[in-house]
Amino acid sequence: MSIFCQTMTQLELEIIQESETPTIPGLKYVPHYIKLEEQNQLLNSIDQQVWSLESVESKRRIQQHGYRYDYKDGSLVASRYLGPLPEWADGIAKRLYGDGLTKTVLDQITVNEYEPGQGLPSHVDCLTCFGNIIITLSLGSSYVMEFTHSQTKEKTEILLSPGSLLILQKEARYLWQHSVTPRMKDMYKGREFVRTRRVAMTFREAIFPHK
Repeated sequence: MSIFCQTMTQLELEIIQESETPTIPGLKYVPHYIKLEEQNQLLNSIDQQVWSLESVESKRRIQQHGYRYDYKDGSLVASRYLGPLPEWADGIAKRLYGDGLTKTVLDQITVNEYEPGQGLPSHVDCLTCFGNIIITLSLGSSYVMEFTHSQTKEKTEILLSPGSLLILQKEARYLWQHSVTPRMKDMYKGREFVRTRRVAMTFREAIFPHK
């Protein structure tokens, strides 16, 4: 079964995403940043690591590498340095830098697993913990992510496809909250996308004095 709706061709999906990417200042969407074979290799490496629960309530599994972010009190402290990024994650972080997408090699990664029916509450990533760029690499299933302006409450959404990058800077980083609604399928631009497992690798820079 395809990772997106079987009635939609890859070309149709690309056309939709190219024409419908939200015009949020500082948001950039890069489809097909990595190919399917490398996605599968990354998923295999990720699944060999130890998972933990973000919270008992969410039941969503996470991994953290580089620095540990405390979801309970929203902090990042130097005593929670976990060591260098694993090779499979460091390779992507260095590629982002080499491709000119970041000004430094990002040193904190949170891996989030989304099973069908699971979501992500609306939020802006910790302002005092992380730098001015957030990059998420999506693996597995296509999911719709919603964006809400913190002041005007304007809303928009984007379909994140497997192998794609979502880059948040400027207003997209600081003024727009992002979220994933917990549901079994998404409707996007009149088409249905049945969710399967999605794994998101979010790359950030831990900023001083947390190092």
